[in-house]
Amino acid sequence: MSLSNALSNAMSGLAAASRGTEVVASNLANALTPGFARREMQLSPRPHIAGGGGVHVDGVTRLVRASVLAQTRIAGAETARAGTLAAFHTGLEGAYGIPGQPGALTTRLADFDAALIAAAGRPESETHKARIVSTAQALTGAINQIADGIQQARGTADQAIAADVDRLNQGLTRIADLNRKIAVQLASGDDATALQDARQTEIDAVAQIVPVQELPREGGRVALFSASGAVLLDGSQPVTVGFAAAGPITPQMAAGTPPLSRLTLDGVELTPGQMRLYGGGRMAANFAIRDDQAPQAQARLDALARDLHDRFADPAVDPTRAAGQPALLTDGGQLATAGSEVGLAGRLRLNAAVQPDRGGALWRLRDGLGAAAPGPAGDSALLGGMSQALAGARTPASATLSPVARTAAALAGELTSIAASDRLAAESVQTAAGARSGTFQSMMLADGVDSDREMENLLQLERAYASNAKVLLAVDEMLQTILRMT
Repeated sequence: MSLSNALSNAMSGLAAASRGTEVVASNLANALTPGFARREMQLSPRPHIAGGGGVHVDGVTRLVRASVLAQTRIAGAETARAGTLAAFHTGLEGAYGIPGQPGALTTRLADFDAALIAAAGRPESETHKARIVSTAQALTGAINQIADGIQQARGTADQAIAADVDRLNQGLTRIADLNRKIAVQLASGDDATALQDARQTEIDAVAQIVPVQELPREGGRVALFSASGAVLLDGSQPVTVGFAAAGPITPQMAAGTPPLSRLTLDGVELTPGQMRLYGGGRMAANFAIRDDQAPQAQARLDALARDLHDRFADPAVDPTRAAGQPALLTDGGQLATAGSEVGLAGRLRLNAAVQPDRGGALWRLRDGLGAAAPGPAGDSALLGGMSQALAGARTPASATLSPVARTAAALAGELTSIAASDRLAAESVQTAAGARSGTFQSMMLADGVDSDREMENLLQLERAYASNAKVLLAVDEMLQTILRMT
């Protein structure tokens, strides 16, 4: 081997060691940077020319296992979906309260029942009748509050969908822009790994909203599809997803009818079947809350409100009440009907005729809502009838509930139990999704930057640098010797 070849080989070795040191330093500096993929320098032997050789730096490669990354994104989307649903059901269970604790729906109903029983035993007591009014107001207030919370949850979900659609469009636009920049960098022979890191971070954020599949395209570009096959980005321009938030939501608003809109794609509203192509992430969970799970909870609560209303609207309970006159519990001051059941929980009120602060009189609880004047102070027939109507088993008139006779307390307990069961089921799904996501995250971290391994690589590069430096020193000494001989 000639001195010039030895010098060339050593110089290539020094250049490779220097570049490798930069790669290791970058790995260590970005070990905790989200979206950063470990780099590895790729080397190849240089062709032997006139007895030469050495190494050639082919480039720097990002080490990412595509299959693990894809599964991590899908698992992360499922975790986001499960977490959103679990938060809704936790809030709903909290609104119903824990049976036996102050403020719970079943506790409010038990207090009202106890007040009716006490008043029936002392019909002349103004205090006992006033207790009926206060406990009835607390009961209707609790039902109103749960109903308001359900509609607020629907409104929150609607706003969250609008925010996620904006993030989705912005993310897809940024990914398309990064695709172009990466293609330019690679075409010019420059390093595009930093741009690829940024693109991976953007795709990870999009995957929380809609689970995505990433497919490679020419020039280092990628195409994105939803997990169910909908095109998000395949080319220079992403699709444009649209959504119009409805604003305040009422129980009468149903999915698919204005102002509750579905997604639009390039200005065309999707059908229910097409909407399933975007399922699986946080956005789908909010659609489920707004259009399915919250309305179901509202329907059950409306059925309870109607059952309570109908128990006191029975003509046998208060014969003094004229036909069409509102009963003890009213639909916003009116008699509720089967056609007005939707949203009744939010409108359930105590009749103003028994509220002294609203121009009513407590004696009507004892003598009847339609009585012209106070009756005997010791007459407990009406109070006893109302107590029996509340405590007796009755088949709910609402089609939402099963046609099984039950007491008001049993029905309230059933709704509370459903809310608790739904919360437990949602948390179980969330736990399983979190465990699966954690497994893939661990696999991603295993492929990430290991500081111990990087330090070992640094020591190897140091030894390689020293070895090549010794070759340079030996060549220099030989040249100096030759020069001194001449």
